[in-house]
Amino acid sequence: MPSALSRLTSRQHPVVRTFRQLASRRDDTPGVLLDGAHLIREALDAGVRLRTLLVSPDFLDHSAPADRALVQTAKRAGVTVHEATPAVIDAASPVRTSSGIVAIGDWAPAPLETTFLPAPALALGLLDVQDPGNVGAAIRSADALGATGVIALDRTADPAGWKALRGAMGSTFRLPVSRDASELTFGAARRKGLRIIATVADHARSIGELDLTAPTLLLVGNEGAGLAGEVAARSDDRVTVPMRPGVNSLNVAVTAAILLYEARQQRRRIQN
Repeated sequence: MPSALSRLTSRQHPVVRTFRQLASRRDDTPGVLLDGAHLIREALDAGVRLRTLLVSPDFLDHSAPADRALVQTAKRAGVTVHEATPAVIDAASPVRTSSGIVAIGDWAPAPLETTFLPAPALALGLLDVQDPGNVGAAIRSADALGATGVIALDRTADPAGWKALRGAMGSTFRLPVSRDASELTFGAARRKGLRIIATVADHARSIGELDLTAPTLLLVGNEGAGLAGEVAARSDDRVTVPMRPGVNSLNVAVTAAILLYEARQQRRRIQN
């Protein structure tokens, strides 16, 4: 690695303070925090503009050749790259054991309407999902299973937070991910001709009995309470995932994946 990289040795440097602010996201600091070579590579491949990258000497000396090459790829893309001491990396990284490479990128939620395209829409709405890891996992499943987009609704954890981004493994940059109020989203979905389907624990049609080939907004709710009764009542239909007796709930991200897989299978059948 060329010795031309500038060095950061102070944990109090303004760049490090920006990393810390993004890790907490308690203010309006613009940008997203990316930790790890995989996520940084996914961001670059998706055309996300990176502003700053910090890399440790250990990463430069001992990581895989493809990961070390990532630093040069970032430099060629115009990213400001600093070699940082282990103490600086620990201060800038949000994880307990840093991977040795962190970056700040420019990413913002997509406009709501983009999550409904292309037709027929298959949008996933996360309503009051509080765990950022669940948000990230649901986004990853949506990307893998052919959803047209994901909408973080109301009090759902921020999809731009570092934990959600880490859980999504780069899918946030490949799929339209929006953030909006449920009231506005329901109105927009109905104007676009989408059926709103609420996921509930019981007193609903089984997943295999529901037609998911039409333009659809699938709703999954809070980890503990699920979807409020009023939300289910306002939906066009309700669906449940059948389970064996004695079990009445699944992780919200797992539920989303099952629903999206069923929708994908139904849509593939009518195409063949």
